[in-house]
Amino acid sequence: MAAEQAAPEGINAAPVTQWLVDNVGSVEPPLEFVLIAGGRSNLTYGVTDVAGRKLVLRRPPISHVLATAHDMGREHRIISALAKSDVPVAPALGLCTDDAVNGAPFYIMDFVEGHILRTAKEVEAALDDKAQRVAGEDLVDVLVRLHEVDVDAVGLGDLGRRDGYLERQLKRWYGQFQKSQEQEQEAGVFRPAPIVDEVHQMLVERAPNQQGVAIVHGDYRLDNTVIGDDGKVQAVLDWELCTLGDPLADVGILLAYWTDRDESGGVPGMGAATTAPGFPQRADLAELYAGRSSLDLSVLPYYVAFAYWKLACIVEGVYVRYASGAMGKQDGSSQLFAGMVTDRAEKAKSALQDL
Repeated sequence: MAAEQAAPEGINAAPVTQWLVDNVGSVEPPLEFVLIAGGRSNLTYGVTDVAGRKLVLRRPPISHVLATAHDMGREHRIISALAKSDVPVAPALGLCTDDAVNGAPFYIMDFVEGHILRTAKEVEAALDDKAQRVAGEDLVDVLVRLHEVDVDAVGLGDLGRRDGYLERQLKRWYGQFQKSQEQEQEAGVFRPAPIVDEVHQMLVERAPNQQGVAIVHGDYRLDNTVIGDDGKVQAVLDWELCTLGDPLADVGILLAYWTDRDESGGVPGMGAATTAPGFPQRADLAELYAGRSSLDLSVLPYYVAFAYWKLACIVEGVYVRYASGAMGKQDGSSQLFAGMVTDRAEKAKSALQDL
């Protein structure tokens, strides 16, 4: 029998192994656990049994867990419900709500083969130019299909409030930004970022009417999907921000994360994944979505602006953690993040000029 390896932080190997054997089936110990993605977001672990079967375990962060965030039952419910749709998700295999097993709830998914692509170099090693084009187009097609899901038919009609999405989001993220600035003042690392306040007011004043109600992923981007060798999306991942609301918010965040080739700095292979030569450009994605959706896309610049501004608010929280020393020895990263806050807010303001 293979020797058991030490499990990474966040995994109590013996009780988790027993739970998997009892509740998932066809699991042969000993199991190997490997941290795939960590941080302040939910933690993701690869699990491999002695026969080579691969699973994925998701659990909340080890610390800094917010009372209303990191809801494993909610994530498990969403992917279980979407299995009934034509939106590709990893098959959900089980949910453990007993903290005695692993110190926090967790759920188990099947492992989906494919590529998670973050850099142009990774893209070019995995996909040819044709498959890259397919990936860009299929990313949009899957998003359209997600927004067309009948929320009541799949049992997600009570996932969240259906109306007032932008109002709630603006209040939530501005509150986060203000809290971060209060923490900066307490830590003696405050620096003003008035453009975030300015853009918030512009977004409040110019908010368009919500067009229908849809399942909103909340963080829809290339590296939150598994891409097959043919470029097709095999699974959409990371549903922790998912709710009901305005579908164009997902289009806005996809475009805000998308980097065009002329923005890559001219270093082949070193830029963001979407700068690889076969991918469509940002404007192409917007046109593809418009061609496959019945929504009015004339207001799309607003949602791109909202996405950039939301990212500015999120990065403000990263800035305060680095500047205050919460992330360890200061290495100058805080100034990088401070600049990113201003950059994202300026991009938001610029996008609003296109309305």
